[in-house]
Amino acid sequence: MGNIRNFSIIAHIDHGKSTLADRLLEITGTIKKENLSPQHLDQLDLERERGITIKLAPVTMIYKGFTLNLIDTPGHVDFSYEVSRSLAAVEGAVLLVDATKGIEAQTLGNFLLAKNQNLKIIPVINKIDLPNAQVEEVEKQLVETAGFQKSQIYKASAKTGEGVEKLLGKIIEIVPHPSGKEEKPFRALIFDSFYDQFKGVIAYVRVFDGKIKKGEKVEFFGVGKSVTAESLGQFAPSLVERGTLRAGEIGWIATGLKNVEYVRVGDTITRLDKKAEPILGYKETKPFVFAGVFPVDRDEFPALKDALEKLKLNDAALHYEAENSPVLGFGVRAGFLGLLHMEIVQERLEREFDLDLILTSPTVPYRLVKTNGEKLEISNPSSFPSSPVIKEIKEPWVKGSIVSLQNYYGPISQLLYDHRAAITDAEYFGDKVRVLVQLPLAEIVSSFYDKLKTVSSGFASFDYEIGEFKSIDAVKLDILVAGESVDALSQIVVKDKAYKTGKALVERLKDVIPRQNFEVSLQAAISGKIIAAEKIPTFRKDVTAKLYGGDRTRKDKLLKKQKKGKSRMKMVGKVLIPQEAFLSVLKI
Repeated sequence: MGNIRNFSIIAHIDHGKSTLADRLLEITGTIKKENLSPQHLDQLDLERERGITIKLAPVTMIYKGFTLNLIDTPGHVDFSYEVSRSLAAVEGAVLLVDATKGIEAQTLGNFLLAKNQNLKIIPVINKIDLPNAQVEEVEKQLVETAGFQKSQIYKASAKTGEGVEKLLGKIIEIVPHPSGKEEKPFRALIFDSFYDQFKGVIAYVRVFDGKIKKGEKVEFFGVGKSVTAESLGQFAPSLVERGTLRAGEIGWIATGLKNVEYVRVGDTITRLDKKAEPILGYKETKPFVFAGVFPVDRDEFPALKDALEKLKLNDAALHYEAENSPVLGFGVRAGFLGLLHMEIVQERLEREFDLDLILTSPTVPYRLVKTNGEKLEISNPSSFPSSPVIKEIKEPWVKGSIVSLQNYYGPISQLLYDHRAAITDAEYFGDKVRVLVQLPLAEIVSSFYDKLKTVSSGFASFDYEIGEFKSIDAVKLDILVAGESVDALSQIVVKDKAYKTGKALVERLKDVIPRQNFEVSLQAAISGKIIAAEKIPTFRKDVTAKLYGGDRTRKDKLLKKQKKGKSRMKMVGKVLIPQEAFLSVLKI
């Protein structure tokens, strides 16, 4: 174990984690330069297009007689639990900071995660080759904010390779070797998993004590499930089989299981015949953003269900259950870790499974206490009981951190005030300010991110963690179209904001719902009482009116185009509602 080094690369999004991993793969000779594609460890198309890491990627590299196990982690807050479990699997972390952007919210968030794990942290200023690099300013930020000494900070360019080989040497020198013992009972931490159609669920593990051989029986503490280790090995970065995994090593174990639910991130795996103590810190991931997912074509519900089952095999954080909406038909109520997680799942369903979907507005879980003492937790506004039976409503709050330039502090403060936030502290370093806030999660899942980017001209980053549930005076806002309640447009809102939200929503719906052959009423209501209303005047569009002469195919072409436009609409009574109406509630 003296020649093993386990480490992660942590950073804010787009600060160069995956590019640095490319240079490490190239310098260590793990992958030949001609076979190395940009962001090589990012395998999903979405990762390459968005330029972010969604799924962590481990790889074992051999360099000058040392075994270097790298875990390239996601940077986004939605996946912070996976990052924390990945950091629990290593002894060191390379903290990467963009020389052109400096410290941002998730830089600090990931730094604190690594610090709490007592890891040896190596600060690195990346992108020093760029003409607008502010190396000295970023170095000052690292000293003032994170408490590093100037001598501890390394400078590199992951793109050109400058300083990367020196960094490799420092990783070997500074990061401690693993401290487990091979003679102890086998125990390993699961930090990720994925489904392989031939090997079943494959667990990514860090072995802390003992050893495991192919064919031995293992058990998962969290679920009490026992299986045979059908095969095992390490990452190069593809799966390479070996006969044994020993203490201090990072590798994979093929379980043969058909359900990824049994192999949970953070769980401990041990040998069935000689059990060890579980590794502390395990907790189940809980979704905190919920949305209805429905196929545009109702006949595609079986295809949606099948797609979700396949997607869940590689995404244990995705939760869903069947739902039947009077308006949208059969679909599912899905739970996500956050808004980015929701976007990724939607894009993968539409791209990989060729589905045309409608997603309802995202909601958060609310905890209710009825007058009879019964306690409920609901995430669907349609399940919200009538007000007289509710004694107390609680909503989740978050502890957040916003990093921006100082001259945007005023507009950011006003935005936070408008979203029911409480500023707890403000820290200044250089020309930047870090604002510590507490605010309701419900405020974040609307248009908070877009507004933050607007008021800061794009120079603000936001990071948060789930805090406690706090009491709220809330009501259920119903939306009626032509007198029919549309459950997919209903939402739970703060009572003081109900009129403003209802008014804005019916005005937006008036713009996105096409005119009909009759007048359509749009109403926002609370407990049957109308608080805002609009009307869509009658309209009839004849798409063939401008046609003069020609054969029948010209007319058919226009009618076919009109029919295609209507295919993304849903019938409510006699009114066609386009998907934009369901998305419009996001922008209120």
